Amino acid sequence: MPYLYQDSKPRPAAHPGGARGTHSSGKGYEQLKQECLRRGVLFEDPDFPACNSSLFFSENPPIPFVWKRPGDIVKDPKFILGGATRTDICQGDLGDCWLLAAIASLTLNEKTLARVVPLDQNFGPDYAGIFHFQFWQHNEWLDVVIDDRLPTFKGRLVFLHSAELNEFWSALLEKAYAKLNGSYESLKGGSTIEAMEDFTGGIGEMYDVKAAPDNFYEILEKALKRCSMVGCSIDTSNAAESEARTPFGLVKGHAYSVTGTEEVSYRGQQVQLIRIRNPWGQVEWNGPWSDNSAEWRSVSPSEQRRLSQAARDDGEFWMKFEDFKVHFDKVEICNLTPDALEDSTAHKWEVTIHQGSWVRGATAGGCRNFLETFWTNPQIKLHLTEEDDGQDDCTFIAALMQKGRRKLKNLGAGMLTIGYSIYESPGRDGHLGKDFFRYHPSKARSKTYINLREVSHRFKLPPGDYILIPTTFEPHQEADFCLRIFSEKKAITEDLDENVVIDLPEPLHPTPSPQETEEEKQFRALFEQISGKDMEISAEELEYVLNAVLKKTKSIKFKNLSLISCRNIISLMDTSGNGKLEFSEFKVFWEKLKKWISIFLQFDFDKSGSMSSYELRGALRAAGYQLNNYLLQLIVLRYSDEQFQIEFDDFLNCLIRLENASRVFQALSAKNKEFINLNIGE
Repeated sequence: MPYLYQDSKPRPAAHPGGARGTHSSGKGYEQLKQECLRRGVLFEDPDFPACNSSLFFSENPPIPFVWKRPGDIVKDPKFILGGATRTDICQGDLGDCWLLAAIASLTLNEKTLARVVPLDQNFGPDYAGIFHFQFWQHNEWLDVVIDDRLPTFKGRLVFLHSAELNEFWSALLEKAYAKLNGSYESLKGGSTIEAMEDFTGGIGEMYDVKAAPDNFYEILEKALKRCSMVGCSIDTSNAAESEARTPFGLVKGHAYSVTGTEEVSYRGQQVQLIRIRNPWGQVEWNGPWSDNSAEWRSVSPSEQRRLSQAARDDGEFWMKFEDFKVHFDKVEICNLTPDALEDSTAHKWEVTIHQGSWVRGATAGGCRNFLETFWTNPQIKLHLTEEDDGQDDCTFIAALMQKGRRKLKNLGAGMLTIGYSIYESPGRDGHLGKDFFRYHPSKARSKTYINLREVSHRFKLPPGDYILIPTTFEPHQEADFCLRIFSEKKAITEDLDENVVIDLPEPLHPTPSPQETEEEKQFRALFEQISGKDMEISAEELEYVLNAVLKKTKSIKFKNLSLISCRNIISLMDTSGNGKLEFSEFKVFWEKLKKWISIFLQFDFDKSGSMSSYELRGALRAAGYQLNNYLLQLIVLRYSDEQFQIEFDDFLNCLIRLENASRVFQALSAKNKEFINLNIGE
């Protein structure tokens, strides 16, 4: 009889109620702080020490950095001075403008800012040299504790700093984010939307400005009113153009923040303006509506005050929206909820989360271009049951995120190129095989495969069941991933690979047969020759017997069955417990072996004596084992070689161990049932 093992279910979205502590001591911020106050010492973080390894992993510091606490840099340090504002963010000598643009956007929403930057921190009487910040990571809020030693050169902060020299919240926030990702160097280069999501747990959407919808200004206006975080950038055509300045004072390949939209009366007409901020804190647009442009002379002083317009070289400037569309290429919006910005009504969104992995040789099948392995990718079933209000379709957003790649930069890892495809479900349960994808086109897919941390897209599909396949572009690429499904109406999702089902025939018992076959006569003769009169053989003798017989079998190519395999065979078949195999037990095993050889040959497509590890799922299913992705990945790691091939000896070992494990599990299940029945009877 088959039995079921329930694996992990889809997880609900994380709520920002309590962040999980991350310090290696197991202690939280408050406990660490009180310990320091009690001992009269300033906190020093052993998890992110004040040394070069926290700064760079690929080079030595270009200048002699000195780590200093704020009180050693200025006389009267403040955590926040006059409120946390976007002018507190000035970029230093680190290529993390994408992060700084997100921090500038963060300051526009006091509630969101207070979540990331707990405001009850200061340099007052209870100062202990310890601060903490909170970030969202893959459906979990984390509390990151740091000490306040910061890298300096000649008494000045080297990296992010405030325009006010005695204000330190932004520099400490950057340090906490560097710790989260392994080092300061790990923050070089990135997408603004990445940090925006880490500050909010929100959902990101990207717009190509040149192909934006007609109501794009209204979309941006609504996004800012809903406290969404908005960034923008100018594309580069080659590496040499990175951070190159245009004649209009704009910087290519650089991350800017969008901080406002307003309409202003100008010479009897309404002009749409957009406010942009350069995280450098300087270098601004010099075209129409820039700080000192002639257009402002035709705007009343009261209008200028309403727009907070001032001619300061602070990195912030206004542009006419038409000019913005000409000069900028991309806009990134991180919505705190996924409400469509074209829609005037807010919705309560349902969110489900799937955590998974692409493992080489097992579940890293690559995109549809690689049909032979594409089907082995994780498969998630999506049930869309309710149409949107007043609509015939169901709206949802699928957001696929690769996990932890920035933290792995020091090991040479970069962002993988990722995406996903969506197929109509054929109406049957279980992992879909290669032939399904050979003959069925996708119903929808991510707009592109791209090497960003997250790929997301909004879809409208009719009610029904669909299969979503998250993949890397190339096969054999390994990473963990997080898939978020946001739906306006409740959508049910399930992992098609979550159940373990083992359905084996009842074990055969040795029984004397009235008349031996010719094959059995040959085995008996060989047995007598090896074993002697007791007709029992050891593992070493079994190794000789099986290799002698199988080498005469022309249907299968293999090197040799190992001694370990033969010991495992005896552990499976030995009913007397004497560590040897009787002839009657061997006959039962031989029937098993013939079935397993037949299965192996079925999946050894090129008859090379080995099969692709990607075919293991199908081979195990044919033998009676439906395994979840986690177990399959473990087996592939154990039994496949560097070329993702599994030889017959390893396949045999795998099946023997699975059958042994299933027998133990079934025995334990039977005992548990007996125990439950006894208790019920009492």
